[in-house]
Amino acid sequence: MNEIICPNCKKAFKVDEAGFADILKQVRDHQFEQELTARLALAENEKESAVKLAEANIKNALQEALAKKDKQLAEVKAKSDAVLAENLAKKAAEIAEMKAKVQNAETEKKLEVSEAIKKIEKERDDLINDLKMKETETQLLEKSIREQFTNKLVAKDEAIKMKEDEISRLKDFKQKLSTKMIGESLELHCETEFNKLRATAFQNAYFEKDNDATGGTKGDYIYRETDESGNEIISIMFEMKNENDETATKKKNEDFFAKLDKDRKEKSCEYAVLVSLLESDSELYNTGIVDASHKFEKMYVVRPQFFIPIITLLRNAAMNSMEYKAELNLMRNQNIDITHFEEKIDVFKKGFAYNYDLASRKFKTAINEIDKTISHLQKTKDALLSSENNLRLANNKAEDLTIKKLTRGNPTMKAMFDEQNKRSE
Repeated sequence: MNEIICPNCKKAFKVDEAGFADILKQVRDHQFEQELTARLALAENEKESAVKLAEANIKNALQEALAKKDKQLAEVKAKSDAVLAENLAKKAAEIAEMKAKVQNAETEKKLEVSEAIKKIEKERDDLINDLKMKETETQLLEKSIREQFTNKLVAKDEAIKMKEDEISRLKDFKQKLSTKMIGESLELHCETEFNKLRATAFQNAYFEKDNDATGGTKGDYIYRETDESGNEIISIMFEMKNENDETATKKKNEDFFAKLDKDRKEKSCEYAVLVSLLESDSELYNTGIVDASHKFEKMYVVRPQFFIPIITLLRNAAMNSMEYKAELNLMRNQNIDITHFEEKIDVFKKGFAYNYDLASRKFKTAINEIDKTISHLQKTKDALLSSENNLRLANNKAEDLTIKKLTRGNPTMKAMFDEQNKRSE
């Protein structure tokens, strides 16, 4: 028998071996269960502690890794931002510099074009002023010529008046002249009339009998006049013809034209004048001065009273001709000057067109180069924007980082993670 003391009431009681064994078994089972429960609880606590420690370690490791990655990403981002900012600043500076160059180039081109235009306008104004001066000179010359002609017309009117008086006197002479007057008297009359005016009107004139008959014939008188330099102004071969009423055969003026023309040519005279009293009833010849150039070149038929007037008219015509020739030479020289002026204008226009075309092509080339530079800068800008986009994608990937993604391909971290999952289950 085994004695057992109750732990509660402190009483002793006896039990047999079987009961004691049963009680002992119960006690042992109870203790084992308590111990097992305690051990299980301890194991569970240890397990939880281990899990928590592992979780803490993993968390710390992950936090350290994440912190390191965040730091690296921050550094990369900072460097990228710095590089991007630096590149953008450089490109912005380059763009600003190119824009400044473009503006400077445009300003220089504008200044060059403006200077060229000013130069051209100055040359144009100078040419216009020269042209105006030429026009003014021409107008003054025309005015001077008009005044000269006006003065000459006035002088001509006065001379005509004087000649009309002389004609009246000669008409009176004709009325008094005998019809039996011989040719010698007509020659004497003409010579006398000329000598009256020689000292005043014909100072440089020669008027003498033609005594040279080497050609077989000779005229009556030769008139020649020269200028102060000795240049011949005019020359006239004169033939004087009168008619006696008792002559059986009446002569006509035309009968003497051929001989007079021959004498004129042989003595190298410019004009031929027949002073005639023939055909006294002819209305044609009685008009005073008749132009016979349709028969023979530069031939005239005059009545005696028109002897001095024909000399004066032909002489004035020759003088005017000389003035016209001088004026014509002057105008020709002025026309040459104007032609040269127009040629200069044409050369200027061609030069201006060439320089304008050259400047235009260079300007277009500069614009094309600027466009190419802008296109290149645009490509650089697009590349920078693409780099920024890649950095943004990298940042998004960093923010999307998870434990699974970090442990993927890492056996150690994967084993720790799997162990943690098992313990959690």
